[in-house]
Amino acid sequence: MAAQEYEIFKLGDWKLQCGAEIPDAHIAYKTFGDSKSPAIVYPTWYSGYNEWLIGEDKTLNPKNYFIIVPALFGNGQSSSPSNHPTAKPFPKCSFYDNVRAQHALVSKHFHIQHLRAVLGWSMGAGQTYQWATQYPDFMDLIVPFCGSAKTSLHNQVFLEGVKSAMLAAKKIPSAGPNEGGVAVKGEKYRTWTEEEKSVGMKAFGRGYAGWGFSQAFYRERLHEKHFGFKDLESFMSGFWETWACSKDPENMLVMLQTWQSGDCSNQEPYNGNFEKAMQSIKAKALVLPSRTDLYFPPEDSEYEVANMKPGIGQMFAFPSIWGHWAGGPGDSKDDVKWLDDHLRKLFADSLDTLETVFSKL
Repeated sequence: MAAQEYEIFKLGDWKLQCGAEIPDAHIAYKTFGDSKSPAIVYPTWYSGYNEWLIGEDKTLNPKNYFIIVPALFGNGQSSSPSNHPTAKPFPKCSFYDNVRAQHALVSKHFHIQHLRAVLGWSMGAGQTYQWATQYPDFMDLIVPFCGSAKTSLHNQVFLEGVKSAMLAAKKIPSAGPNEGGVAVKGEKYRTWTEEEKSVGMKAFGRGYAGWGFSQAFYRERLHEKHFGFKDLESFMSGFWETWACSKDPENMLVMLQTWQSGDCSNQEPYNGNFEKAMQSIKAKALVLPSRTDLYFPPEDSEYEVANMKPGIGQMFAFPSIWGHWAGGPGDSKDDVKWLDDHLRKLFADSLDTLETVFSKL
């Protein structure tokens, strides 16, 4: 499906969980289909949109559904450091802040009071869980894939590594998990030089390279067989550095902080009680981790589903060696088909229990 331009919904001065605000904030979004059709919210991931699962040959068919794809704060289209010069350094944004903005878009702009589903990959999965616990009566179905309801300690460690590699180019140490960089004493905020950005984002990309794909992906040399790179170094530079250098470092840091601090129980009425948050989910939940994901492992998903009320959730793992990339962004066609088949079965008959639906797979 060809990419389309995004639209903007103005939020005004947007109060955040951290106590700060984004002045004159806005949320970017794309839509597919007729607004009179049943609505689906499909939030964005760490650095892009989700269009590989949308099409007339897919379960997310714009002829059947009105699909709203809202962008995260910090992604460069919604309010972000790169397009919001009055908010430097940019304030901390949580999944709660993002989903509250998305709810305003859905309910106030589109006048939609109920969703057929919310689903998403990676950070999109975190937003899916946030929707299900923040507005538990608002949707019928949720499908978080290759993501989590709470960012694990191990996941936070991974993010600290790539964040610190990026910040080192600016000679700034990390201030720790859920924080940005440590400001140099007496130095005011300043933008990145082109050299700092290049060095920092290349280091960020190379650090990420060991996490996005699994050990088996590299063992089977899919970087050569699938992507066509001649060797590991050309893949590191041509794939990972190219991806990272296409991003704004400040934008990536804002979204990384959102990810690191992810915890859908960090809101009323749960107040940090994660099990209580999972118990609050009312939508039928299909939770789909990747068997080989290095930072959203199936064990985390098993715990999430185990703490939902009986009959609410089921979990199936992508039988893939693509690691986190099994869930997106659409490079592994076998995994895209596997995911779409599971979505099709779920959406086909919501009157069945999940157990009945998936006994047909």
